[in-house]
Amino acid sequence: MNIDLHCHSNISDGKLPPNQVVETAFENGAKLLALTDHDHIGGLSMARQTAQQIGLSFIHGVEISVSWRGRTIHIVGLNFTPSDELEKSLKINRQGRFLRLEKIAARLEKKLSVKHIVQGALDLANSPDSVSRTHIAQYLVNQGVVENLSQAFKKWLGDGKIGDIKHQWITLEEAVLAIKNAGGIAVIAHPARYKISATAMRSLVEEFMSYGGGAIEVSSSVHSLNERLNLALLANRYGLYASAGSDFHGNGEFGRMAGLSPDLPVTCKPVWELF
Repeated sequence: MNIDLHCHSNISDGKLPPNQVVETAFENGAKLLALTDHDHIGGLSMARQTAQQIGLSFIHGVEISVSWRGRTIHIVGLNFTPSDELEKSLKINRQGRFLRLEKIAARLEKKLSVKHIVQGALDLANSPDSVSRTHIAQYLVNQGVVENLSQAFKKWLGDGKIGDIKHQWITLEEAVLAIKNAGGIAVIAHPARYKISATAMRSLVEEFMSYGGGAIEVSSSVHSLNERLNLALLANRYGLYASAGSDFHGNGEFGRMAGLSPDLPVTCKPVWELF
């Protein structure tokens, strides 16, 4: 599928600057692209300008971290007009992201024979606003603690590991309303990643919809075929639109390619019908 409504640049935790993300997606045959950096919209202007120059359809995007029932959920916003309300919410999350970095670094330095994790992660990030666990993971790779990013998350930073610091992000309601009030569509990002029960997933969807959420990411590069089919059934049950995205972060990482997403099941209502 040559539509990608979930990808990242180095404005957050991606490897490439926004213009190169757009160019890479175009080279891969993308017809429609959204840049969805974590809690940041600073790369949208460059991405949009590049897309216009090369003839690629482009919409605004962002991926917002929210706290829901003690866990972190990601909500993608699509096709919005940047607003003060949205930027205020994103700024709150960015400040929290740095505080979490300090807590993770303290734990890891106590456990591992590696120092200066905060500064190491900051040196790899585009700005303090965009520092993330991925930058910590890359620093651990650079220091020889692990062989690659995947191993860093499996051993030290993933769910239940020593570097898994829970942080209070903005609420699901705040994120969805900020997107909606900016004229955008709110999407539950990569739902299969959360490893929650079917009952909890239905509760998440129902609460999300009560605030005005309109879509779920059915086809993600992190979803298996079986997960995509099950999410298609969920979307149809609730009358939600279906989105698709690569979750691209960098060339060669996790096998994801900018501009390319798995095909949507034919029963889905594509969210891009709204654009």
